[in-house]
Amino acid sequence: MLGISGSDLNVNELAVPLVDELIGDPLRYGVSVEVGEDGSTIIDAGINARGGLSAGVLISKICMGGLGDVFLTAEADAAKWGWHINVSAAQPTVACLGSQYAGWSLSHGEGKGAFFALGSGPGRAMGSREALFEELDYRTPAGRATLVLEVDKVPPVEINQKVCERCGIDPEQLTLILTPTSSLAGNVQIVARVLEVALHKLHELKFPLTAVVDGMGSAPVPPPSPDFMTAMGRTNDAILFGGQVHLFIEADDDVAEKLANDLPSSASRDFGRPFGQVFKEYDYDFYKVDPMLFSPAAVSVTAVNSGHTFHAGKRHDQLLDESFGGV
Repeated sequence: MLGISGSDLNVNELAVPLVDELIGDPLRYGVSVEVGEDGSTIIDAGINARGGLSAGVLISKICMGGLGDVFLTAEADAAKWGWHINVSAAQPTVACLGSQYAGWSLSHGEGKGAFFALGSGPGRAMGSREALFEELDYRTPAGRATLVLEVDKVPPVEINQKVCERCGIDPEQLTLILTPTSSLAGNVQIVARVLEVALHKLHELKFPLTAVVDGMGSAPVPPPSPDFMTAMGRTNDAILFGGQVHLFIEADDDVAEKLANDLPSSASRDFGRPFGQVFKEYDYDFYKVDPMLFSPAAVSVTAVNSGHTFHAGKRHDQLLDESFGGV
């Protein structure tokens, strides 16, 4: 168990200044801010509003519960896709798994009119019933809550009500940020999960998360696509084929070396084709995809006690070109 109480490190409170910055300067970030009929705040970062790269960076920081640094840089040695989103977190397990991971399943209705979304961001630590939080032994008390939803339409008010009920808050304390995958803001905030993807794979590998001291990651920003499936494939491939992560762990050298070799996406049986192709072959069923595929392309693991670093995997520019539509 992680064993960090909400009074020690509250991701919802830490995210409040970032949320207020987004709300307070919608023209700068290309977002629209509305108060819903129930009193909750809805931020559109790519449905009808333009959104953009700067919005995506700020929303990524919000997703990490105010515990992450996120910025864009140019990689001089990259063949074509040189602009990268870079992330780091001094408390990577809390920032990534306790906040950023899209693990809160929210749905309402049935049939063609049904609404479904996976919620990410600090509000999860307040109200989500994911078993992960029992493993982390981490929760935050009721207060202002923020969730990020990767959707292309405004959720029905019943979703807001469900979130408020689970969190034990009034609607006026809830902020929902909407980031379609096809938008630039959505692109950035998804690819900014490169470190989170590595930590989630650690969890899948049953590696003790308490051994993770620090971490940082980088991945190329893909071009957006108006087609949801294409956009979703590109954001996944940015991490699978171009993501780089460096983890610092308290462990023996042999453990660090094995972890480095197990982590890259190339260790998966489904590696080698753009994610869109893999997903289609599995009839668009995520549960059929090898869970070991969801990993960065290249990994470095440093055993902090010895100072030795182990490397595995590499960037795959040809596969990035195939996915991103490079010419």
